Amino acid sequence: MQTFGTRPTIKFKPQPLKVIAIGDSLIYGYGDKEGGGWVERLKRRWMYGENEHVLYNLGIRGDRTSQVKQRLALEYKYRGELRNRYPDRIIISVGVNDSPRLGRKAGKNLTDYKQFCQEIEELLNQAQQLCPVFFIGMIPVNEEKMPFLDCFYYNRRDQYRYKEATKQACETLNIPYLDTFDLWISRGENWIKNHLCEDGLHPNIQGYQSLYQDISQWQPLQLMIEKYSNP
Repeated sequence: MQTFGTRPTIKFKPQPLKVIAIGDSLIYGYGDKEGGGWVERLKRRWMYGENEHVLYNLGIRGDRTSQVKQRLALEYKYRGELRNRYPDRIIISVGVNDSPRLGRKAGKNLTDYKQFCQEIEELLNQAQQLCPVFFIGMIPVNEEKMPFLDCFYYNRRDQYRYKEATKQACETLNIPYLDTFDLWISRGENWIKNHLCEDGLHPNIQGYQSLYQDISQWQPLQLMIEKYSNP
């Protein structure tokens, strides 16, 4: 009687995860001459990992919510080069450039608060129609260094209002939100100043390293990686 051996199990390597990170200078990584920002640091980690996940840095310095909203759909569409697959996830970080006051401390916000609330809701809704979304919040500025570029008066009170509006919009849409503003505030004033550039607005090398650690250890991001790393 002829017998047959057990049929070998074929294991397929999972497809790499494709993610776009879109937003302002916090995505771009301005101020980190060593590591290129938290997105670049995470990109390198993924690139040389076992599954070779893909991360696109689509940050533009100075972008406001309205500008990110204008380019989101095309940026997403043009990242479908691997077997015509579009990105699996979108990471957004924007809002700080909407908040500063122009010309003087009591000037008008660059983006009116009510207008901002509408635009951030529209941006998040648009992004969710493309794929699942994650949001990374803004970090607190050093008000003693203002104005930025001699005309933009960033302040934490306005930052808090704008980030809370964003956080609420994310909660309404069930979008994971990492509150980096509150996280940095909890670490104290000296810690904040030691992790910002001389301009008082952008993180320095240590600031981006800290952001990279906080974001890479963030549970929603870890769960996403686990899902795409297991065959």
